[in-house]
Amino acid sequence: MMSRQKTISALALAIAGAIAAAFLWVPRQVQADNAPDWLRAAAQDKLPEYPKDTVAVILLDEQQTIVKDNGEIETRYRRAYKLLRPEGREHYGGAAVNFDNETKLSFLKAWTIMPDGRAIEVKEKDAVEVGVGSEELYNDKHYKFLKFPEANPGSVVGYEYVQKHRPFVFEDDWSFQDRVPCRRARFSLQIPAGWEFTGHWANFAEQKPQAASDTQVVWEVQDVPAIETEPDMPAMYAVAARMDVKYFPRDPKLRAKTSGTWNDLGIWYGGLSGGSRISTPAIQKKVAELTAGITDPIAKMRALTSYTQRQIRYVAIEIGIGGFQPHSASDVFTHQYGDCKDKATLLSTMLHEIGIDSYYVLIETSRGIVNPEFPSTRFNHVILAIRLPNDTKDPTFYAVVDEPKLGRLLFFDPTNPYVPLGYLPSYLQDNFGLVITPDGGTLISLPLLAPSTNRLVRTAKLSLSSTGNLVGEVQELRWGAPADDSREQYLQVAPAERQKVMERFLGNFFSNFTLTAASMGNLNEYDKSLTIDYKIEVEGYAKATGNLLIVRPRVVGGKGSSLLTGKPRKYPIEFSESTRQDDVFDITLPAGYVVDELPRPVQAKCDYASYKSEVEVKDNVLHYKRTYEVTDLTVPTRKLDEVRDFFHQIAMDEKSSAVLRRANP
Repeated sequence: MMSRQKTISALALAIAGAIAAAFLWVPRQVQADNAPDWLRAAAQDKLPEYPKDTVAVILLDEQQTIVKDNGEIETRYRRAYKLLRPEGREHYGGAAVNFDNETKLSFLKAWTIMPDGRAIEVKEKDAVEVGVGSEELYNDKHYKFLKFPEANPGSVVGYEYVQKHRPFVFEDDWSFQDRVPCRRARFSLQIPAGWEFTGHWANFAEQKPQAASDTQVVWEVQDVPAIETEPDMPAMYAVAARMDVKYFPRDPKLRAKTSGTWNDLGIWYGGLSGGSRISTPAIQKKVAELTAGITDPIAKMRALTSYTQRQIRYVAIEIGIGGFQPHSASDVFTHQYGDCKDKATLLSTMLHEIGIDSYYVLIETSRGIVNPEFPSTRFNHVILAIRLPNDTKDPTFYAVVDEPKLGRLLFFDPTNPYVPLGYLPSYLQDNFGLVITPDGGTLISLPLLAPSTNRLVRTAKLSLSSTGNLVGEVQELRWGAPADDSREQYLQVAPAERQKVMERFLGNFFSNFTLTAASMGNLNEYDKSLTIDYKIEVEGYAKATGNLLIVRPRVVGGKGSSLLTGKPRKYPIEFSESTRQDDVFDITLPAGYVVDELPRPVQAKCDYASYKSEVEVKDNVLHYKRTYEVTDLTVPTRKLDEVRDFFHQIAMDEKSSAVLRRANP
């Protein structure tokens, strides 16, 4: 729903490469001494020094947007790269341009300028066209792919295209940062007399226009560094430099297409979706069937939420305004499928049948993209805010916000089949959602669930032989996010494949082991804690050295991280969720052995997490226990040193060993 369109991406070019390979596609090449002046000028630009591993550089990234008085928008894009390494051809060896029923492609052409100055041209008729969709039953978005001929290191490649469209909302974004450095980026905006615009710079210092008049303004930036991919960094779009723009028409009829405030945006979406939640006799009959014999209102809610999560398939039909506007509840119920906004529509309609009101919530599945100070449709998902009676006391309703005007709101995602009512998927927590009410829109900060709601408790009873072999049983109890993640992992594979999933996990900790038994409890009962029990035999777990055995007390499970090893990070760390996780391992020692040395207790803490562990021996049993807790999600770069030290202490503890000595060698 409402996904951001990108004119070019590594994914799109990978698809293009696959198409080219499958059909032995070789674009028709035309020698062209008339490569455009803008491309030749970019090719002549003197470049600064770049790191040796830089595969390409963007010489020019230009967007010229012309807004016409009737609301039509024409945008001309120009992009030029210089390929520096052979790997650059894989990601920047072609152009991928999108269009759909509302966005017409009126011009497309590409060129390669080789190191000797000769140019080769490919035209739109040489492009390969494909429809793009994943879980969409039908999506009117298509791509045209042009492969740059002779795209080798030292070559300059470029393309130009023009799109014409009448947008549903008058807003745009100028994204000028990519995975490779950008030498020069330019954005030109031309609006009719009497129109206004406003813009907001994200992840980049605000720039003054290079030129400006009453109807046209031009910005330019130079030497924008590449975005480096780092593990557990925020979403690319949350860290990339961009400017968001909105246009304000002179014509009052067109002005409704501009989201001036969050409330205005709510009014717009409320009008767009207003007729979707109309019940039918068939829906009423199904609600009665699902809630038959249930008197508790909360139990009724659970029955309806479970139905829409797991019985209504996720399938999208997104044509034109269908990317924003939900289908009717009747259609969704009849066909038994829909996308996120359709599933929310049906659930809202069904909840209304049992006397419970609910509201659409527009939300982005990545944090840091929605700017509360700049209202826009920058959302890609829809969930529900369920209005709870003030006396609702269910202790498992964690995702609740008390909103001054709307009352107690329980946020719920009907699309995610693994997260039960009361919880909220971790990627939606600590995020902004626009609640759509009959009166407009209210932007609300969704809660971050407490660590106690996302638990993993792992206990083990194990025995160590004098030869260093380890045998025993491990029991895991999971609820909240750890249970959701495991359910998704195991339910997405056939039952016969689940043991392999577990073996891959154990392979992270043992080099030579056998999984002798495994079982799961409540795998399909989403409202209950998930249990995972397994028995293992590990050959040579403890290392024998003379009359000593060296054994690692931390048997399975890793909390340490290599996030901060290597060169310094540029971007924050984003933990997946708040959580508390406990390990308790008991290892019966072999007869005749005594403890010679034990690891020291560890207590580590930073602003975002804490960790403690201890080891003791009692009655010939080695007891190891530890607790790991994450309380906040985002670590800013200024705090990375603190977190580096925190993870270093965990890593040292996880590698530490106890030394056992044979009492009578």
